[in-house]
Amino acid sequence: MKMTKSFSHCLNCFAVLAVMLLTGCQSAPDTNSVHTAPAPVVNVVPATPPAIATPPADTTPLKLPIRIKAGDSSSFTDSQGNLWLADQGFADGDTDERPGIAITNAVDARIYQSEHYSMSRFTQPLPNGKYIVKLHFCETYDGIQGPGGRVFSFNVAGHEFKDFDVWAKSGGFQTAYVEAVPVDITDGNLVITFAPNVENPQINGIEILPGSYDK
Repeated sequence: MKMTKSFSHCLNCFAVLAVMLLTGCQSAPDTNSVHTAPAPVVNVVPATPPAIATPPADTTPLKLPIRIKAGDSSSFTDSQGNLWLADQGFADGDTDERPGIAITNAVDARIYQSEHYSMSRFTQPLPNGKYIVKLHFCETYDGIQGPGGRVFSFNVAGHEFKDFDVWAKSGGFQTAYVEAVPVDITDGNLVITFAPNVENPQINGIEILPGSYDK
């Protein structure tokens, strides 16, 4: 009986020793292992997309005859079926619209219910040749009280008009007046320049009619 207990006690000791040895082996550092350094982080710059080419500006002359409604933000067709394009071709200045106002001496009041003012130039590409240029004027600004209130000069392809008074030419306030000028285009552009004298230059519409065509 004493021998059995001793043998059992030895077995227990061996078991404990085996567990200790096993635990020690698992926790011991592995001196033979190879430590690999982490791969460096590389910032990848995305490729720059190719630039999109900007199409060249369209300098194709408009279809004749050309009618520009100065100061108007949209095109319209008059009572005779003529298309008037929205305000374009002017350098500098500003626009004003006065819809609904009464206009004397005009078949189509809308032509004179908006204006471009304080401009320095109007340019329109044209094939070389002869044209009739009609400039439409009407004094509709209530700050002008009579003749001499607005005076300016303009030049239509070399034809000079000095000290032009809209009120005096038309005969009164909100009264339409048309100045027709024959021109000969030789450099591919119609150029009209404006210069102030008293108040700012103003204009309500421009018609460009080919040859001797006139209506």
